[in-house]
Amino acid sequence: MTRAVAVVGPTATGKSDLGVALAELLGGEVINADAMQFYRGMDIGTAKITVEERRGVPHHQLDVLDVRETASVAAYQRQARATIEDLISRDRVPVLVGGSGLYVQAVIDDLDFPGTDPDIRLDLETELDRHGPARLYERLKAADPVAAEAILPTNGRRIVRALEVIALTGRPFSATMPKPGPPRYGMVLIGLDRDPAALDERVDLRVERMFAAGLPDEVRELENQGLREGRTASRALGYQQVLTAFDGDHDLDAAAAETARATRRFVRRQRSWFRRDKRVTWLDAARPDLVDAATALLDR
Repeated sequence: MTRAVAVVGPTATGKSDLGVALAELLGGEVINADAMQFYRGMDIGTAKITVEERRGVPHHQLDVLDVRETASVAAYQRQARATIEDLISRDRVPVLVGGSGLYVQAVIDDLDFPGTDPDIRLDLETELDRHGPARLYERLKAADPVAAEAILPTNGRRIVRALEVIALTGRPFSATMPKPGPPRYGMVLIGLDRDPAALDERVDLRVERMFAAGLPDEVRELENQGLREGRTASRALGYQQVLTAFDGDHDLDAAAAETARATRRFVRRQRSWFRRDKRVTWLDAARPDLVDAATALLDR
């Protein structure tokens, strides 16, 4: 019997739908591993699965943070593992679904988190506030290209944390990540991907539909709830670009185009991150028998 399964891979491959299908077949429940879907109200821009699309399957780690709060990998690790262990104790199959690689790894591997130093953190955050994330990101690329590849260049909080760990430990941030061994809970890792050109087209269409469905209105409402105060939420793809448009730096058409470009770049980083993990078995998300093919992997 399958104890646990994870569905991972780049954005816009169809992970959420497969996760629900597998949970239905296995008698399971879904644990979200998309960091931006933790946030209440960030629905359109994160392509968050709707209540109807969940088809009665319980979902965990969705809508658990206010947009002013900062997402924490360490906190997620504790909460997601507690949920998984509770599900297993009740003979329910945990189905971990998402494309945030570090969050997935925190669940399935013995990932430890070095401490913090207030002085180092303050210096880095001051530089971030004064100059933005680009300069810090270049420093991270020079010090630890593996970590830089996994972090969005706009994610100032993650960049600061990586540089802080480097300063604290004298080692690359990526060196704090364990070598993959057997995944915790005997979890079966299924990766979804598509032809890169076809996936780029899907991303462009998805962004077009998000803006047509009211992403700017969603961002405006979240802005009223303190979105700009959130170091994590305000940097999310789509939300950051719309906020910049609101500031008059460009219009919404340009915001949509930049969101699509940034998302395509993010897809390539996600693909690179997950492809390094040889425990993942990859499936073409476009195949018509996808659910059957995924189920067959669980029967091995």
